[in-house]
Amino acid sequence: MTLSQKKAGKSGRRHPLATVALVAIGLLVTGAAYTGFSQTSATAEVDWPTFSQDESNITAGEKLFGANCATCHGLEAEGTDDGPSLIGAGAASVNFQVGTGRMPLAFQGPQGMVKPKQFSEEETLQLAAYVASLAPGPDLPDAKYLDGSGDVSTGGTLFRINCAMCHNVAGAGGALTEGKWAPPLTGVAPTHIYEAMVTGPQNMPVFNDANITPQEKSDIISYLKYLEEKPAVGGLTLGSLGPVAEGLFIWIIGLGAVIAFTVWVTAKSN
Repeated sequence: MTLSQKKAGKSGRRHPLATVALVAIGLLVTGAAYTGFSQTSATAEVDWPTFSQDESNITAGEKLFGANCATCHGLEAEGTDDGPSLIGAGAASVNFQVGTGRMPLAFQGPQGMVKPKQFSEEETLQLAAYVASLAPGPDLPDAKYLDGSGDVSTGGTLFRINCAMCHNVAGAGGALTEGKWAPPLTGVAPTHIYEAMVTGPQNMPVFNDANITPQEKSDIISYLKYLEEKPAVGGLTLGSLGPVAEGLFIWIIGLGAVIAFTVWVTAKSN
């Protein structure tokens, strides 16, 4: 084999760090795509529902309840070993749980999963009308508190005091104990944010009007919607998960890239 043939064979050989570089580029692209998707997906808001507790809606809701909910909650919504009583749960609780797809449960677990809705908006409101007819409970919120016209500054302060310890200061969510978690609040309809505050689903405490007034709830909703719409002036938010995600990115991606570049330069010089 001549010298020119050896050089040609060597030049056609892939550099040993090429695979590492490709993996690093793939991780960067995947992470950036996931971050963008998580911030922009599911941003469609639910229109303000038309709720009526007339006899036809209550009757239709009772039929839906008997066919889909009574197995766990009892024929009279009195509760069983598999599900709590819904007497006094109110229309807001039903509209939140069913409207976000958490109910009916797909399986028993630490908490209900958000999934595609099983019922239409009309059917959801019929179920809400039936449960609301059983006993007084939290009602659906007034539309004037859901338009995003509240005080963003006040809402931010209230959110940081009452909600950020679980949902993260940017509403990105976070892990809790025993396999539970606080879900992210981006893309959640104002109706469901308000209903969650007044009903306290799963691990969330109840914030009644004595704790947080309806106007203050409106301020919190306005703050969360502001977070969704404002640009990320610092660049990639890395999921807005705080210093843990940022430190992980620096140590694994940043420091890893520096080490890989150093090895490449050293190999090149040798």
